[in-house]
Amino acid sequence: MQKITVLYLPIGRRTFDMETAEQYREHTVRWLTSMCQKVISPTELITSVEELEQFLQRNGTELIDVVIYQSTTFADGEFPRTLIKMRKEPVIVWSVREPSVGGRLRLNSLTGGNSTCNVLKNHNHPFSFIFGNPEEEKLQQQLKVHLNVAYVLKKLNELKIGVIGEHPPGFYFSDTKEEELKRLLGVSIEKLDLFQAFEECKHIPKEEWELAVEKAEKQVIGLNRHDETVQRFAQFYTYVKKRIQHNHINALAIRCWPDFFNKLGASACSALSQFTEEGIVSACESDIHGSISMYILHELSGGKAPYLGDLVHVNEENNSVVFWHCGAGAYSLASSVTGAKAGVHPNRKIGLTMDFCLKAGKVTIFRLSYTPKGYRLLVMEGEALETEQPFSGTSVEVALKTDVTSTLYELMRQGFEPHYALVYEDIVEELLQLGKQLEIETVYYGS
Repeated sequence: MQKITVLYLPIGRRTFDMETAEQYREHTVRWLTSMCQKVISPTELITSVEELEQFLQRNGTELIDVVIYQSTTFADGEFPRTLIKMRKEPVIVWSVREPSVGGRLRLNSLTGGNSTCNVLKNHNHPFSFIFGNPEEEKLQQQLKVHLNVAYVLKKLNELKIGVIGEHPPGFYFSDTKEEELKRLLGVSIEKLDLFQAFEECKHIPKEEWELAVEKAEKQVIGLNRHDETVQRFAQFYTYVKKRIQHNHINALAIRCWPDFFNKLGASACSALSQFTEEGIVSACESDIHGSISMYILHELSGGKAPYLGDLVHVNEENNSVVFWHCGAGAYSLASSVTGAKAGVHPNRKIGLTMDFCLKAGKVTIFRLSYTPKGYRLLVMEGEALETEQPFSGTSVEVALKTDVTSTLYELMRQGFEPHYALVYEDIVEELLQLGKQLEIETVYYGS
């Protein structure tokens, strides 16, 4: 069941086949009630603009996430105009099939949906369109995609990212334009002082930070609780977790180098890994859009842990690429062959990091990208391969659905950022629909 509140509006005119239209309404209510946390709907068809106004006024204080406007029959543009004067939420326009062909046009629902889409487009109101009867499996799958997108748009409007430290020198892609980000997605930024965190975390009582060590020990192979870098990981993690709870933060973007090594004497990777494992997605190098990309994947996949990595290697023989990072990765992403192993940073030789190859399985690759022209989305499909660990740190070899060489050159030509998020779930349709809902360019490499 999706945690979403839907306002369902079954619209019809009495000059059409009301008996069939009512059957569509009843079936739709049953299905929506089984799928959504809350459905606000009338007990019968809405057949006049006055009835629509009255229904919307009665429910004017309800907090909803999306409107489903079902053209059970043809109805003119006064209905959607009335709706958007009273509600600002995105609209899913739904037309049903004609119950029979030959003789009278009994519903004319498709024209009603067409008219509604025309009104919404000309009033610059966010909307999408679906076609089919409520009992059709394909229609239900389409509607699930649209509801998932409505849910993630709701969650993005509630998202507050904790940005701990400025991005490293030269990592311009990790930054954001806060006003534009807020306007497009509703995402807000909460900046925290990295050096203050370093200083204050060292004073956290042992009985508090030991809980983080105990949690990690249950999932990380080879973790030495007596290592000083493990203590530093636990202290920093515990300090930030308190800030997360106090400031209502939902995701993190953390400056990891060089300050963690030079000032704290430890690696940031382990804290990033444990937070992502627990559902607070965390991007290294203060990559704000990388964190948002991970968050979108987490929400659309039903809470699965995402991964963020550099594209570092191409294997033409396998038509694959390798995504890698220094040592951050949620524990549950590790290959079952090795499990999540403790390690040290491959360059600095300082712990605590993760050191494993990710598991095999179907993945969706994604990036919320920014250019001088504005935002865009990157969507790719792939299959994570069961391979030996190609590089120290965390990494995964992914066979692409498209030709690896041409895709590589296109990614470079398009100038995408070097951090790519992926998740073990097929959510391509949701991401493509998200791009349509946001009305931004979506670059897709897939089947």
